[in-house]
Amino acid sequence: MRILPIASGKGGVGKSLVAANLSIALAQSGKKVVLADLDLGASNLHLILGVRAVQQGIGTFLTNAEIEFEEVILPTDYPNLRFIPGDAEIPGMANLKSSQKAKLIRKLRTIEADYIIIDLGAGTSYNTLDFFLSSSRGIIVTAPTLTATLNAYLFLKNSVFRLMNGAFRKSSPAGKYIENLQREGTPLQRVYIPRLLERIMEEDPDSYKNFARSMANFHPMLVLNMLEDPEDGKKAARIRRSCKQYLDVDMEHLGVLYFDHLQEIALGSRIPIVAYKPQSVLSQGIYRIADKLIQKQDEGESPLDLMSLEESYQVAEMEAEIDFEAKVQDMENLLHSGALTRGDLIDTIRSQQYEISTLKKENQLLKSKLLKAAENGFQI
Repeated sequence: MRILPIASGKGGVGKSLVAANLSIALAQSGKKVVLADLDLGASNLHLILGVRAVQQGIGTFLTNAEIEFEEVILPTDYPNLRFIPGDAEIPGMANLKSSQKAKLIRKLRTIEADYIIIDLGAGTSYNTLDFFLSSSRGIIVTAPTLTATLNAYLFLKNSVFRLMNGAFRKSSPAGKYIENLQREGTPLQRVYIPRLLERIMEEDPDSYKNFARSMANFHPMLVLNMLEDPEDGKKAARIRRSCKQYLDVDMEHLGVLYFDHLQEIALGSRIPIVAYKPQSVLSQGIYRIADKLIQKQDEGESPLDLMSLEESYQVAEMEAEIDFEAKVQDMENLLHSGALTRGDLIDTIRSQQYEISTLKKENQLLKSKLLKAAENGFQI
C-alpha cells in the first residue's frame, strides 16, 4: 500500500481536481484506491466526485467514539475507488489535536488498498505538514504563476523546518540554538538553511544525524498544473533549482497538465474530467501521471538517481510541447466542425489577454516586494 498526500502552497492551483481525477485514473487501471479528504475545515471533495448526501466523515469519526473508521469509508460510482469525506461543518476540524492526528494517520495506514490518495488543505499549517510528511513520497501541485511557484517552494521549506522540529529535541544543543535564534527575533523563514545546518553539524552532530536520516527519506514529487503554453513548463526547473540550492531537497517531476475550460463544465456537472471527457488533453495528462506512479510502484520505492531525476524534467518539458500541439489541433478541429465560431475564439483570446495582463501586473508587484525583501536580507 502506498500513501500519496497531495498538497499545494496556496489555493486555486487545482490540487483537489488533481487528487480526484488521479484517484479515478488509478482505479480504472485496476488498482484499489481510497481517496481521503483531509482539507479539514473546507472539505468539498465530495462535490468533485459527485457524491451526494454525505452523512458522516472524518470529523464524525474523530468526535464520536461510537463510529468505527470503516463506517466513514464510502463506495463511489467508480469501480475500485472508495472515498473518505471530511467534515467542514464540525467546529475545530481544521485544528486537530496531536492525538487525533496520530490516530487518523494510524487508521489510514491500516486500510487495505494499493493507493491512499490524501487531499490536503492549502497552506502550511502543522496539520497539513504532518499529514504530508506521513509519507516520504508526497505530491506538490502548483501552477506556473509566480505566486504559486513561490508558495510551493515555501511549503517545502516549511516541511524541512517541520522535519527539524522532529529531529531536534528542545533540550538538545540544536534545539536550544534554534530557540535562541527565535528569542533574538530571527524568524525561521529568514534563516538560510544550509548555513544553519553547518552550525548545527558543528555544535550537535547527533541531532544533525537524526535530521539527515529524516531528509534522506524525504522525496517529494511535483505536478505542474494549469499550463497555457510550453514555456510555462520550464518553471518546474526553476522550482527545482531553488529547492536544491536553499533546501537541499530534490524533486522528481511527475508531469504537466494544461488548463482546460472543459474542467469548469465538468465541475459544474459534478463529473471529474477523466469521466466527462477522457480523451481531452487534460485527462490524458492525468492518465500519464497515473501510469508513471504505477510504474514506480512496480519498480519499487527506492528514490531515483540524479540522472533519472534530470530525465523526469526533460520528459515533462517534452510532454508540454506534445500536449500543446494536441490542444492546437483540437482547436482547429472545433473551428472546422463549426462547433466553435471565430467569434468564440476571439472572445476566448481577449479573455486570456486580460488574464495575462492582470498576472503581469501582479508579478511586477511581487517582484518589487521580493527585491525590497532581498535588500533587507530576507532569504527564500
